[in-house]
Amino acid sequence: MWSGGRLNCQYSPGMSEGTVMAQALYFTFVLSCLICGSHGLVSSGNGTTTVRSVDYIKTTTVTPTEKRDSTTKPNTTQSNKSTNAPEVRLTSTTTSKVLATTTRPPRTTTTANYSFNTEDLNEGIDKKVEKRVWNKEPEDEPLELECPPLGLESLRVKDTQLRASSYKRRGLGPHRGRLNIQSGIEDGDIYDGAWCAQYEDKKQWLEVDARRPTRFTGVILQGRSSIWSWDFILTYKVQFSNDTLVWQPAMNGTKEAVFEGNQDTETPALALFNESATVARYIRINPQSWYENGTICLRAEVLGCTLPDPNNIYAWQQTEQGTQDKLDFRHHNYKEMRKLMKSVTEACPDITHIYSIGKSHMGLKMYVMEISDHPGKHELGEPEFRYVAGMHGNEALGRELLLNLMQYICQEYKLGNQRIVRLVKETRIHLLPSMNPDGYEMAFKKGSELAGWALGRYSYQGIDMNHNFADLNKVMWDAVEFDFQNNDKSKLINHYIPIPEYYTSEDAFVALETRAVINWMQNIPFVLSANLHGGELVVTYPFDRTEDWAPRDDTPTPDNSFFRWLATVYASTNQVMSNPDRRPCHNENFQRYNNIINGANWHTVQGSMNDFSYLHTNCFDVTVELSCDKFPHASELPIEWENNKESLLIYMEQVHRGLKGVIRDKDTEAGIADAIIKVDDIDHHIRSVVDGDYWRLLNPGEYEVTVSAEGYNPSTRMCRVMYEHYPTICDFRLTKTPKQRLKEILAKGGKLPKDLQLRLRQLRLRKLRASTKAINSRRAAASRKARGS
Repeated sequence: MWSGGRLNCQYSPGMSEGTVMAQALYFTFVLSCLICGSHGLVSSGNGTTTVRSVDYIKTTTVTPTEKRDSTTKPNTTQSNKSTNAPEVRLTSTTTSKVLATTTRPPRTTTTANYSFNTEDLNEGIDKKVEKRVWNKEPEDEPLELECPPLGLESLRVKDTQLRASSYKRRGLGPHRGRLNIQSGIEDGDIYDGAWCAQYEDKKQWLEVDARRPTRFTGVILQGRSSIWSWDFILTYKVQFSNDTLVWQPAMNGTKEAVFEGNQDTETPALALFNESATVARYIRINPQSWYENGTICLRAEVLGCTLPDPNNIYAWQQTEQGTQDKLDFRHHNYKEMRKLMKSVTEACPDITHIYSIGKSHMGLKMYVMEISDHPGKHELGEPEFRYVAGMHGNEALGRELLLNLMQYICQEYKLGNQRIVRLVKETRIHLLPSMNPDGYEMAFKKGSELAGWALGRYSYQGIDMNHNFADLNKVMWDAVEFDFQNNDKSKLINHYIPIPEYYTSEDAFVALETRAVINWMQNIPFVLSANLHGGELVVTYPFDRTEDWAPRDDTPTPDNSFFRWLATVYASTNQVMSNPDRRPCHNENFQRYNNIINGANWHTVQGSMNDFSYLHTNCFDVTVELSCDKFPHASELPIEWENNKESLLIYMEQVHRGLKGVIRDKDTEAGIADAIIKVDDIDHHIRSVVDGDYWRLLNPGEYEVTVSAEGYNPSTRMCRVMYEHYPTICDFRLTKTPKQRLKEILAKGGKLPKDLQLRLRQLRLRKLRASTKAINSRRAAASRKARGS
């Protein structure tokens, strides 16, 4: 999900650049005040977990990481080959028209070398990398929580389970007192960033109804998420009840316990209760002191283990629905991810292949799991699909879903599940579970509930990778503007837009991880992709950047109807997104858009992977925001898998919609690479790959398709896309132009065939007649001019 600033300084979608700068300056000022102790607060500032106590109650405060040096340059020793694509000019020549038929595509074993070397996961991790990433200190391991969160952040706890003694207004009601909830653009709307009491006294409280007997073990607190306000709780008490009438305080020996709260608005502060914690149904958080220039505001999560109710004869109904799939549902750090991927390849060696596309700044490899019936090879006519997760390291759900997906496909393929078997045999699938492994390790060390909203989002160098790809939108729109002003289409391009030269220089601030993904895109002819994020529940589609730098504006691509179909396929099959009774995650109600939205109409993003993929390659890419909770607790993972399983599968199947075919030389039957495929009325072309095969994603309908290639006469066909899940085969055979044939024959030292000799004689005679006519016209004009004078 989009957010701003370093050090957990947040902003909301659509915020202006000036507002972001104002927030950054304000945040820097307040942080400096805190460090200097002007309000009696002290921050450790070293990025480590520190333990404090008030009345000997165990309280853990997780502080933000140190800000990275934004001037650090990335390692630019990585090759930048193949980053300058040739400029393409539009063609619209039309020749013969033939209607294509819809048939099931035949199997073929012709292959092209679109592959990376196999990774041997039996090899250990480089010792230098291991020392750099893992210091072997106790604080490097995430804190083990005895009981999971009740689910305020994940929305498992409903709004009706939250009450408060008072609240200022609806936007600051108890339903907003959820850990990591994000405020709207302006204070004062219905989507503010905390519960805030109406009165400033020690009698205010936020109450949570667990609905079942629960052994409460702790509370996590944050201050208010706000651009303009600075509100957080310094100390608080906790009470328990079974009926909301009689309340028992949390005790520390013979005295009522007072817990230490926050030192800023964003850093989560954990308080753990003693071993004799009370079993109850209700819990109240009762603030005792707060930031002196602020008011009583907080966001919270409650930790507790639910117990069976002996008085409930319907106890079986209390069991939460999980999943029947036997998968490894836990969070996997880099080492554990390697082990899991290795176990999948050992279980299914015939359909899996692990390779690395590069290394992170800290030296962690970016592993990809390939799944296909012929792993390591591109089969003629078989589309290439990819899922990318972990672009923002702290958005961990996508990472785990892809690890679950590779396990699931392996298991179901072995069991003979025909849907999975067909998908594996007809698609080459690539799964990149962690694009930002450095960021993930930072968040993982703090733990799912204590990482806050932004820790681990950026690369180790402080780069947001979803703003780090080349901005090809500007190149395209500048060309359109030039054409409009000069009536010159020579610079007009709509696909395979070359990467600007400045972006490929050694001084370009481009993350190594971004460079690796771009190289991956250029080496494998991907057709369809999705980029898995977290922190919201919505599917976004290109363009992600507005043309005039407006904060938000609907900016569709020429393929807008198909992108909307792709987004709808995922959103409508996702069990949470499609639930009409769900509440908004933070500050946008995407249900009014059917849970899909044009990316630029949410918030403008320069240099997104989706826009780059569409404008620089043949691949269509969307962003899936998977969950309100960026880093859900491990106990939530089985439910999240069930929520997303069907969506993940059906979205992959969309790679078989539209047209496919092979473009060949009519004389030699050799495939023609780099041929341009133009669909009439859609101002976005694609190109054929090395063996001449191509895939054009399209909705059902009848299309006029023109194919052109250098040295060949263009060819046009009518191709009809049907509603079946199989693509329409629309092959083309191109004939060489006489000039091209002449070049090839003369280059080989051969003799011209009679048809070419006759054609050449006709061309020369035609040229002679034209030149003679031009000379005679000039002489006649000169003669008339002389007589007139």
